[in-house]
Amino acid sequence: MGPKEGTVREKVEEVLREIRPLLQADGGDVELINVTEDGTVRVHLRGVCSTCPGSMMTLRQGVERLVKEQVPEVREVIAV
Repeated sequence: MGPKEGTVREKVEEVLREIRPLLQADGGDVELINVTEDGTVRVHLRGVCSTCPGSMMTLRQGVERLVKEQVPEVREVIAV
């Protein structure tokens, strides 16, 4: 399971596609903004995820953890 080939951006997009249904089930979503050369991924949390008090936990414990597990080139995930 998880991305095997492609650019870092493509790999991150694939992981986000896997995560997205879980977020959407709770009324939220995540949009990839960019991936920098140093391995920083910028995402925009949408829907209820943008205003939820637990959004940073969702970002760190969910999105960032899964992205970093499946795409080792990623150093951090930041919500913008």
